[in-house]
Amino acid sequence: MVNYLPDKASKRGVFLLLFYLLIALVICFTLFKLQIINYNQYQQSVIDQMTVETNVNPLRGTIYDSNGRVLATNKTVWVLYICPKNISNPEYIAKNLSEITGVNYNTILEKANKKGYKYQIISNSLDKESSDKVREYIDKNSLEEQIKLNASAKRYYPYSDLASHTLGFVNADGVGIYGLEKVYNNILEGTGGKYITAQDAKSNDMPFQYEEYIESENGYNICTTIDFYIQKQLEVQLKDAATESGACNRATGIVMDPKTGAVLAMATYPSFDLNDPYKLDSLSQNKLNSFEKNSKEYRQEYLDLLFRMWSNKAVSELYEPGSTFKLVTTSVALQEGVATVESGFNCTGSLKIDGYYRAISCHKRKGHGSINFAQALQQSCNPAMMTLSMRIGRGTFYSYFQRFGYMGKTGIDLPSEATGYYHSYDNFSNVSLAVYSFGQTFKTTPIQQLRAISTVANGGYCVTPHLLDSIVDNDGNVIYEYDVNKSENILDSKVCATISQILKEGVDGEGGAKNAYVPGYSIAAKTGTSEKKDKYDSSGNTSYRVSSCIAYAPSEDAQVAVIIIVDEPSIGSAYGSVVAAPYVSRLMELILPYMGVEAKYNEQDEEHRQIKVEKYTDLPIDDAVAQVKESGIAYEIIGDGDTVISQIPCVDSIIYEKTGKILLYTTNNEENTKVTVVPDLIGKSPQEANILLSYNNLNIKIIGSKNFKVGDSVRVISQYPTSGEQLKEGDIVTIYLMHTDEKE
Repeated sequence: MVNYLPDKASKRGVFLLLFYLLIALVICFTLFKLQIINYNQYQQSVIDQMTVETNVNPLRGTIYDSNGRVLATNKTVWVLYICPKNISNPEYIAKNLSEITGVNYNTILEKANKKGYKYQIISNSLDKESSDKVREYIDKNSLEEQIKLNASAKRYYPYSDLASHTLGFVNADGVGIYGLEKVYNNILEGTGGKYITAQDAKSNDMPFQYEEYIESENGYNICTTIDFYIQKQLEVQLKDAATESGACNRATGIVMDPKTGAVLAMATYPSFDLNDPYKLDSLSQNKLNSFEKNSKEYRQEYLDLLFRMWSNKAVSELYEPGSTFKLVTTSVALQEGVATVESGFNCTGSLKIDGYYRAISCHKRKGHGSINFAQALQQSCNPAMMTLSMRIGRGTFYSYFQRFGYMGKTGIDLPSEATGYYHSYDNFSNVSLAVYSFGQTFKTTPIQQLRAISTVANGGYCVTPHLLDSIVDNDGNVIYEYDVNKSENILDSKVCATISQILKEGVDGEGGAKNAYVPGYSIAAKTGTSEKKDKYDSSGNTSYRVSSCIAYAPSEDAQVAVIIIVDEPSIGSAYGSVVAAPYVSRLMELILPYMGVEAKYNEQDEEHRQIKVEKYTDLPIDDAVAQVKESGIAYEIIGDGDTVISQIPCVDSIIYEKTGKILLYTTNNEENTKVTVVPDLIGKSPQEANILLSYNNLNIKIIGSKNFKVGDSVRVISQYPTSGEQLKEGDIVTIYLMHTDEKE
């Protein structure tokens, strides 16, 4: 019988055949998967191993002011790098590059000796002069394979420290880390490109179909609301205010359009150099110098000072607004009908509030006596404000406090905006209500305070402060335009007009803000001096103060609102009326004409009017005399010639109209000029100073308080030139006036 069953050997053969068939199927499936299904994926992996990508950085967008002036742009620099694997004489390369670029010799030598590296960067911001010298050195010595230069772009700020806290800056990678540069980084930075090249295993370039260039897309440009001229003037006034008062904790200021919230200027003093942001300002450096260099304490202090220097005080730091808040209290009182302009108050110097162990005092300890509503605001009476707040009531007052924006952020387009400090309603007692009414025991930011004041200035609605006006591409096409956001009316426009008129009359008259007066313009202003309750001196006293002044103009139709804050003044008075108001006046005097706001002189203003001296040289004497007479200024002809060959004061000088005098020389004035001595004017009234200068045949220029016919507190606080100096008759002596009575 035939046995058809396979023997053991046959079984093994079948098993092996099946096994190999299975393996073949797996291999075929794997090849199919690799070559067909996942072809693109593995092809890209191979390409990635054979290619090198070089990033092509896009140009960062430009930042403009409101008139198209460039505030931040890009500057061409050169990246210098060496190829260590190609360098045969590291010492020679290091010596010459160090001499040309100023980079440390040992640093270059260390990098040149890294033979395992293809590239080592020596400098990523070489200027044109140095790069030209390097290129000449490369060409002269045939070093193209050892030293290379590539053009690049570096962020550049044409005005160095202008608006430094607002613009911010970028880091080494070109990423915005402060200010507008940070907020709008995604808009400004654009999209990077790539240059892809094929290389062999030894990193040599080779022709290959996968070489590709992907273009970068430059960033968009942003147009801001900042006005270069206004920004510049604000910074000048902040520097003067901080320097002359000895501010220990910096000074800050904002100029804003109260109708739209557009920030026209914002600054903190001291500023810093945006092109070298890691260099401390001089005041900070002086503090650092008291530490042992390179010590742990030195390094920590440097970092603390650096971050403090970068901090935008106008947005990121809190303060107690003091009496400038009284605009809110009085506005709410009129809005709620708990007071009228005829309301009267009796200030004895303090007021007892239920729940507090002692009476809360007025800044005028002797009291204001019997005063009306307007005087209560103009003279900053604390008991009157406390009385009004009690009439308003806790709930209503707290509601308005929230509606004016004190319980949230303003939403301004800047980083690190601080949130105010205030009591919850459960902890908002009658004592809290009383002290809130005159701006104490809660904290806000300067931008938040200016927004609240602008609510009164613009007729009753709250705006969102902003710095962005529009976003445009490189062809000038508008990509985005800011849409002004207004809240519903918080106050009736008639209430706002009443408060504005009261403030204006206080500036023109005997109010605490009379140092903010500007001839020809209706300025509504209020000063404030707040006590720092949470900071103690070495004796345990709360002696530190914050001095401030807010203002808007014209009072009847505000086009601009201003706040200036000086933190911890240490020289002379700490009152906002003395420390801040004069600089608000000088700022307004400069920017209102620039903004096209026409001056309207009244009888009081005419008394203080100053005029600009015209050019009379080269004119026939008769024509010159006719023009001088038309200006109303006194004159004197010196010499017997027919033509004016020189004049004193010179063209564009500013002199006091009532007593000014122009000297017209028709012959050589060296022979005819008389010399006089400058008298000592410090401490004199403006009338006394004017008489003394007139007696010495000198002209007067007045800076500071112009309403010096009001009261008798105004005095000359400084003069230029100083007493004892010799001048030609007709020359100008500038005097600085200020009301020295300490009012709020």
